Amino acid sequence: MTCAACVNRVEKRLARLEGVTAAVNLATGRARVSHPAAVPVEDLLTAVGRAGYEAEPAPAARTRSAPPAPGPDGSARAPADGGGRRRDRERLLITALLCLPVLALSMAPALQFRNWQWLCLVLAAPVVVWSAWPFHVRAARGLRHAAATMDTLVSLGVLASFCWSLYALFLGGAGDPGLRMPFTLLPSAGTGVAHVYLEAAVGVPLFVLAGRHLEARARRATGAALRSLAGLAAKDVVVREDGEERRIPIEQLRPGQEFTVRPGERVATDGMVVSGSSALDLSLVTGESEPVEVGPGRVVVGGAVNAGGLLLVRATAVGADTRLAAITRMVTEAQTGKARAQRLADRVAGVFVPTVLALAVTVLGFWLGAGADPQAAVTAAVAVLVVACPCALGLATPTALMAAAGRGARLGVLVKGPRALEALRHVDVIVLDKTGTLTSGHMSVLRVTAADGGIGRDTALRLAAAVEQGSEHPLGRAVVAYARRVLPEGPLPRVTGFLATAGAGVTGAVEGHWVEVRSPGDGLSGALARALAEAEAAALTVVLVRVDGIDEALIASGDALRPGGHRAVDRLRRLGVEPVLATGDRAAAARRVAGDLGITRVHARCTPQDKAALVRALQDGGRRVAVVGDGVNDAAALALADLGIAMGSGTDAAVGAADVTLVRGDIEAVADAVRLARRTLATIRLNLVWAFGYNAVTVPLAAVGWLNPMVAAAAMSASSLLVVGNSLRLRTWQPGPRRLPDPASVRKAFLR
Repeated sequence: MTCAACVNRVEKRLARLEGVTAAVNLATGRARVSHPAAVPVEDLLTAVGRAGYEAEPAPAARTRSAPPAPGPDGSARAPADGGGRRRDRERLLITALLCLPVLALSMAPALQFRNWQWLCLVLAAPVVVWSAWPFHVRAARGLRHAAATMDTLVSLGVLASFCWSLYALFLGGAGDPGLRMPFTLLPSAGTGVAHVYLEAAVGVPLFVLAGRHLEARARRATGAALRSLAGLAAKDVVVREDGEERRIPIEQLRPGQEFTVRPGERVATDGMVVSGSSALDLSLVTGESEPVEVGPGRVVVGGAVNAGGLLLVRATAVGADTRLAAITRMVTEAQTGKARAQRLADRVAGVFVPTVLALAVTVLGFWLGAGADPQAAVTAAVAVLVVACPCALGLATPTALMAAAGRGARLGVLVKGPRALEALRHVDVIVLDKTGTLTSGHMSVLRVTAADGGIGRDTALRLAAAVEQGSEHPLGRAVVAYARRVLPEGPLPRVTGFLATAGAGVTGAVEGHWVEVRSPGDGLSGALARALAEAEAAALTVVLVRVDGIDEALIASGDALRPGGHRAVDRLRRLGVEPVLATGDRAAAARRVAGDLGITRVHARCTPQDKAALVRALQDGGRRVAVVGDGVNDAAALALADLGIAMGSGTDAAVGAADVTLVRGDIEAVADAVRLARRTLATIRLNLVWAFGYNAVTVPLAAVGWLNPMVAAAAMSASSLLVVGNSLRLRTWQPGPRRLPDPASVRKAFLR
């Protein structure tokens, strides 16, 4: 399959079978088919074959590899490799090198020399045969299955122009060595010398190949979500049997087997801890911002990162039954609907192409029936085919996307395709993830409160950081990083007698003092009691610093807001978009972030299924929903939403499932993405208005003989150039002026 028209054709062919419904995904080359038991799979494969394509049943459970992408000949194949893309670029480059001299000589009489037309024939022949070969093949395949497509017009226009030029050169007198072909606005039939139209024969493949090359580049990334989800899963696992360890491929792991997870490794699959204790980073899977302590009897999720000690885990689910596989299926189902946005273009093409073919035949018959010169009749018919070639229509969207993509990349915004632009026209609510999106996604020290009359804030922080140097816990690393950043002294002192107790804290001797960093208990008073209450209300993680048995300070850590969060929410509201916070984190942490940003609608403790359900509920209520996220837990919601926006610092799964990616770490880029997408959509609309308006004007002129094929080719080229020029204006687009940061907001987010 090469375009959405192929999708439409396969779906229609399958739907002819009684009780069968199908949804074909162009990006993945897969079809989701519902059929009665009475209809065997062989009948489905036969139906696809009758549509002109090949298919094979998908594996029953394919969770770790991406499905094959469609090949250029309509058969399934692996995703396009570098060699295939290189061949496409080489075809376009060689075509351009051959076409440019032909276009220059044919349309600039001052450049014409003796036998120029024969040189043009030599250059045009490989373009007509080799460059346009894919169009000829697809047009022939369509005709065999009683289907006319844009390829049919391109193929007929190229062949008609070339064949008439052959007639003109060998039989029509245009082969004279001293021929000069003037550039005229009206057909010159009946002058005794037939015109050659080689510029039309080479120009049509050149412009259409360029347009489809740009379209392919924009479409190629749409299958990345499933491949990135597959990459997140472990490829092998170390299992323990009879006291011995051996590494096996993940496909061989079975429920009930025990496997080890070392520090820094991902948990291979869902399971239960048998022995060991550690802190797991679940932010990419569940949205939990803080590492979760696990020990014997605790459930672990495949894809979580082990941030601490050695774990022995018993597998409880493998393959298609894991949570990661469930998220993969949700992304697949959500992406299946993406191809439907292109069906309007399929329906237009289904009417436009046969209409143009019928019109060309009618024009030929009318002119011949009216007794006109055969050359005039053929000229008018060829002009109709050439002028109706959808070059501008094919370039309208990809050139605007390409210009917007280049400009967006410089602004830190990546837009994948037209779906994002079309959806953004009506988006009125945006669902924001918290961890990694509105916040940094990692632990940071937010508050340090010293006890009344004690050793002071800086001294307590310095001693605590010195002890935490020996800890591998994310909270300890956050304390050390914060102390090194804010304390004026030099290197942290050394610790001796260091001891880390899982779930309790760390202790050690520093500069003659016995320092404990542990969970706070009861009995705090004064400033420390007030700080503990405030931190617990804000869902911050708190540790108590004791020096020589005396409570000296409380250190509160959490997920800090990203810079620009306040401005981003304000700009979204000004654009008419309501912000909604949805996070897998605790309710108190969600309310703290929402309160800081002024967001009133909050959904906490959301699983990936909950986030997807929230998107569906908003859509069922008539809202157009955008989702901003960065983790695997956001991938399904990103794919399901009308517009998915991923933070570039997030997982590949989130980036692959989204329509827009924010490559810079500034959440304010969300508003820039909205404005850029709306501007790009307006540009595409203007391009399409011009493309359709051009056909509405030039096709009648060609039919009545007021437009010869040379002028038709020039008009077609001019139409394409105007579309490209209008699209290139996006390269200079600037986002609105930004306000300076609010000092109060900055202090509130980072210095409290």
